[in-house]
Amino acid sequence: MQFITFAIMQKNINIQNKKARFQYEILDMYVAGIKLSGTEIKSIRSGKARITESFCEFNERGELFVINMYIQEYSFGNVYNHNPKSSRKLLLNKKELKKLLKETQNVGLTIIPLKLFMTDKGWAKLEIALSRGKKLHDKRETMKDRDNKLDLARIKKDF
Repeated sequence: MQFITFAIMQKNINIQNKKARFQYEILDMYVAGIKLSGTEIKSIRSGKARITESFCEFNERGELFVINMYIQEYSFGNVYNHNPKSSRKLLLNKKELKKLLKETQNVGLTIIPLKLFMTDKGWAKLEIALSRGKKLHDKRETMKDRDNKLDLARIKKDF
C-alpha cells in the first residue's frame, strides 16, 4: 500500500491589498495575467504571497511590471527556487498598455495592484487599478463614512 502526501493548497486564492482603497482613489480597473516561474505559482497556490507594498511601472520598452510583490520561496524548491521580491511582467493587451502608459505619463496617475486571485483554469491573475493618491482630508472622509456605516449597522441590529 502506497501513501501519497500532497502540499496543503487552498482552493480559493484571494489575496487583497486592503490599504489601496483607503490610500488611493480608484479610477479604472483592469485584470492582468502574470508571467511566473514554476515555484512562484506553487507558492501562490498555497497562499504565500503579499501585494500590500507593491506598485506597477513601465520599463523603457513599454512593458508593464509589478514591483515589490512578495512571493515566499517554495518550501519544496531546490536550487531553482525564485527570488521573493523580483519584478514580474504583467500581461495585458497592447491597447490597454498604451492607454495606461499615456495616463501615467501625462496626468501623473499611478497603477497599483488590488487583488491577486486564481481563475478556474488555475491561472494567476492580478487586478490592477489606475488610481490617484488621496489627500489627508479625503482619508478622513473615508474613515467618517466607515464609522457611520458601522453605527447604522449597530442601530439596525438593536431593532
